[in-house]
Amino acid sequence: MKKALVTIFTPTYNRGYTLKRLYDSLCVQTDKNFEWIIVDDGSIDDTSVRVKEFISENKINIRYFAQLNGGKHRAINHGVKEAVGELFFIVDSDDCLPHDAIETIKREYDTIKGDIKFAGISGLKAYFNGAKVGGEEKWSTIDCNSLDLRYRHKVRGDMAEVMRTDVFREFPFPEIDGEKFCPEALIWNRIATKYLIHHFYNKIYLCEYLPDGLTAKIARLRYDSPKVSMLYYSELFNSKIPLKHKIKASINFWRFNPTYSSQKSYNMRGFINLFCIPIGKIIRLRERK
Repeated sequence: MKKALVTIFTPTYNRGYTLKRLYDSLCVQTDKNFEWIIVDDGSIDDTSVRVKEFISENKINIRYFAQLNGGKHRAINHGVKEAVGELFFIVDSDDCLPHDAIETIKREYDTIKGDIKFAGISGLKAYFNGAKVGGEEKWSTIDCNSLDLRYRHKVRGDMAEVMRTDVFREFPFPEIDGEKFCPEALIWNRIATKYLIHHFYNKIYLCEYLPDGLTAKIARLRYDSPKVSMLYYSELFNSKIPLKHKIKASINFWRFNPTYSSQKSYNMRGFINLFCIPIGKIIRLRERK
């Protein structure tokens, strides 16, 4: 199989009705050096029928895989294993790309290609009206890890990360029995312990947040997946971030902790927790009524 520069990866679950917009945006890319991998996470709608129609048109390279429902993070792990692209770009089923996104990605990646300090590149996400997610800012490029981008440079809004596929294979999503959710930020933060990312001020991803999307029901997902939620917040708590954000991470650790115990594996030590435990517990009691 010919090596593609970019694997565009789409996890999907009962979102057949949204895929056409993304498909159309991929068909008009000014640079076609990509493959599109779709992992269907146990859909019971017409997703497979729609994707077969796309494939039959033979306009772009599409590979489709189906799996039992296990959550977006398991779908991503599956996609990473199948990917042939040098870069891996997660694009959700209800979103799409500007016509020059792949061309822009290639241009920016060429500036750091071969430099092993970099895990990849990251552009901006914008709403369909063109407004940057998080609001417009004044910067051009920033080379740093994802934690410093948020907490030192204070960049706002979701980013569109395009990572080296081998880095994703180095940092797979944890798959915990009985849990179907894992925040992508857990992996970005782990990657931040070893690699930089080349961030550039160019909108390469167009999105919206639908009522049935993960963003809209994030708190419930975290409650339903307590082990990975505790893992995420404990690692964030132990990262090099400002004190106020450590406090928030600690509060959320205890908020999503069903037993209010801190096993040694989570390393939740320090006086901060004495202050945060009751706050997290109160929030949990209010939200779980």
